[in-house]
Amino acid sequence: MPATTIKLEADLVKKVTTLKPKDESISGYVRELIEREHRAREHKAAAGLYQQFLEKNPEERSAMEVWESAPLVDDVEPKRP
Repeated sequence: MPATTIKLEADLVKKVTTLKPKDESISGYVRELIEREHRAREHKAAAGLYQQFLEKNPEERSAMEVWESAPLVDDVEPKRP
């Protein structure tokens, strides 16, 4: 994979330096920001596709509504003495 160098202006380097953890390089920090943004966009796109799926499949939407309304604080099985 070819490496690419991205040049940052001095004021932007200062901003990144104040944001990143002290033990992380600027390159590593910027790389992680880009990867995080990419994942967020992928998740948003997947959520949109799933919403479309739910709109076209009312039985799935109904099943999800039942699942989402399930109480999460109750024990799954009764406690045994």
